[in-house]
Amino acid sequence: MVVTSAYPTKTVPEFIAYAKVNPGKINMGSPGVGTSPHMAGELFKVMTAVDMTHVAYRGSPQVLTDLLGGQLQVYFAPIAASLGYIKDGRLRALGVTTAARVNALPDVPTLAEFVPGYESNAFYGIGAPKGTPAEIVDKLNKAINAGLADSTMKARLAELGSSPSAGSPADFGKLVADETQKWAKVIKSGNIKPE
Repeated sequence: MVVTSAYPTKTVPEFIAYAKVNPGKINMGSPGVGTSPHMAGELFKVMTAVDMTHVAYRGSPQVLTDLLGGQLQVYFAPIAASLGYIKDGRLRALGVTTAARVNALPDVPTLAEFVPGYESNAFYGIGAPKGTPAEIVDKLNKAINAGLADSTMKARLAELGSSPSAGSPADFGKLVADETQKWAKVIKSGNIKPE
């Protein structure tokens, strides 16, 4: 969750308080309806009962340009896209959306430290077509888990603000099912429709 360095709030509680006395006056940018940054912002709106106006763009570069230019007030930006601006002082990170602090920004609190239960993680996984033989799935799973355990790979992903988690195909299936259920509730409460 980033704002410009000139924005009047410096912490998540200050942002929430400011948003509550300025309903509908905060523009929240995202690279499109249903994207991870959009959904992270919608979850924040639901959990804090703040009123922000969603402004959808066609990609992160345009969101960052308008945030830096003052047309937007907040962006639930991917760390990789915003890290350079945070480090050079043009953006202020109020919080990370993950359950734990991230190595790339160790002094930035999680949103859950102020909004109990908040967590929004963009995740990536590898799938195989239905009916792929179990021995092939197992072989791929072992190779992927070995890659994620590699110290060079872990260090590079940490630099980008990612924290890989290895697991089984069943673990990933459960994650997908749980996340589908969670975000379906946010979509319904926010009345979010595909464009």
